[in-house]
Amino acid sequence: MRVRGGEYSGNSLLSVRPSRQIDLKQPRHESTDRLPGLDLLRAIAILWVMDFHAQAFQIVASSDHVARFGWMGVDLFFALSGFLIGSQLLRPLSKGQALRPVPFYFRRLFRTLPPYLAVVTLYFMVPVFRESPRIAPLWQFLTFTENLFVDSHHARAFSHAWSLCIEEQFYLVAPVAAYLLARRPAGWKVVMLCISIVLGGTLLRAAIWLHALAPVAGVMHGYGNFFQRWVELIHYPTWTRLDGLLAGVVVAMFKSFRPGVWHIFMRRGNLLLGGALPCLAVAICLFRDQSAFLPSVIGYPILSLGMGCLVAAGASPSSLISRRALPGVGAVAAMAYSLYLTHKGVYHLVGLVAGQSLAGHYTLAIMVYGGAALLGGALLYASVERPALLLRDRFLPREAAAVPPSAARQLA
Repeated sequence: MRVRGGEYSGNSLLSVRPSRQIDLKQPRHESTDRLPGLDLLRAIAILWVMDFHAQAFQIVASSDHVARFGWMGVDLFFALSGFLIGSQLLRPLSKGQALRPVPFYFRRLFRTLPPYLAVVTLYFMVPVFRESPRIAPLWQFLTFTENLFVDSHHARAFSHAWSLCIEEQFYLVAPVAAYLLARRPAGWKVVMLCISIVLGGTLLRAAIWLHALAPVAGVMHGYGNFFQRWVELIHYPTWTRLDGLLAGVVVAMFKSFRPGVWHIFMRRGNLLLGGALPCLAVAICLFRDQSAFLPSVIGYPILSLGMGCLVAAGASPSSLISRRALPGVGAVAAMAYSLYLTHKGVYHLVGLVAGQSLAGHYTLAIMVYGGAALLGGALLYASVERPALLLRDRFLPREAAAVPPSAARQLA
């Protein structure tokens, strides 16, 4: 691939069309992960997930409809990760540079492993931190395969690590997939792959529900047991939950390989925002009975489409959610990973110490539990996550991790 005067030519993952000089008058962010709109979405995602888990600790009422759908915050995280990681991997390819996965892997390890291992150590070395006495074997957490061997009846502590497992598996596979597609680039290959992932996931979920869940729906005692089985077979496994990550990657593809189309999108951020709302509304209507056949089969692609539109709107400086940074949002967004790792354990500790005193005091309970969770996430961020990021940037700065120019022959 060659780059001439701001125009792309030669081979590319999506056969990039020539583009004119584009000036979106965006703030000069070094990377798209610090755009105000994306920070807002990241903050919403983590607070929504924390609200959802608060129901299990009876911090918020089970009838709270906002909290009830808080699990969708994970799908928003998936779309954000797909976009941000996809942008990192595809940016050098769009500029005619060689893909070097080793620096990418090391940067991701510095980003995710230190706080994760710190919390895993807490769960196994300090049992009082566990929100449940039962936990999956250590090897499943260390290999990021806990979501593939879920036994939600006998191992419930730190169960929310399932989504981290999916993301780590995505980090492992994404550079390989990008490299293989870049060897003989063609837009139709990418389109067919995306269709195959969506259609394959849909058919797989349908087959699992019809052949593994429907026959035992009347045999298993109680809705809880059926729901646990549904979680293990449909909600947690990687192969049934690729829609959200794919939605984010598709947005990154437009950004990297269709600059003209991306420019149009970025000037119509509010239209993207408006497009997300019907998808999310339909998904919420479908998922009122979360483990039913229809939402299990088609609910995730519809939800992911809405989340992908939200992420694109968050990347647009013209959208309502991106025009200015709201106070405190950046801090919550920066701590989102640490908050996700720690909040259930912190909820449990607060419940042990002050649960009975807070019972019946709804507003006070939210303030105490929520404040403690924010404090716990801040402590992990300040003591582990941020120092690890500073260490990463010292030994593997972004410029070194960026792919240097090279001949397109290296991708052939």
